[in-house]
Amino acid sequence: MTTLIWLVPTVLVLVALYLSWTAGRLDRLHSRQDAARAALDAQLLRRASVAQELATAGVLDPAASIVLYQAAHAARQTDDDQREVAESELSQALRAVFAESQQVDAVRQAPGGEQALRELTEAVRRVPMARRFHNDAVGASRALRRHRKVRWFRLAGHAPFPMAFEMDDEPPSALLERVGH
Repeated sequence: MTTLIWLVPTVLVLVALYLSWTAGRLDRLHSRQDAARAALDAQLLRRASVAQELATAGVLDPAASIVLYQAAHAARQTDDDQREVAESELSQALRAVFAESQQVDAVRQAPGGEQALRELTEAVRRVPMARRFHNDAVGASRALRRHRKVRWFRLAGHAPFPMAFEMDDEPPSALLERVGH
């Protein structure tokens, strides 16, 4: 009987510690996910800004400038629920504008074109990495939140269920081929 008196509280304390550790781990995963989302948002904004600057610089032909400007503007101004679509459309516009290496060469030869291409290439390369980091953080959070102990004891609190950011982030191949690093 004396053993039972000590055993029950000890088990309860150990379970409480384990649940507390799990809740802390989940909180750290949510923080990592929030930081990754902020980094993704920054990279998407940078890509849209650079594309918009390039579209208004007068180095592209008028049709390409309009297509790129409208897609970049839409990506910067859209609501969160339509953001994935707008960012995908910007990726498609970039691929359409820089489908051929002649367009890249024409921009490069314009004053300031080399720098603009370098900035755009860096921005286009960083978006898939930032999206991958974000989606990896979301995946880790989701995996932990699927455990019964997290659901039964409501360890996630009122945090919304994490959602991955799915978009077309394929870069324009002519842009990546022509701009060296």
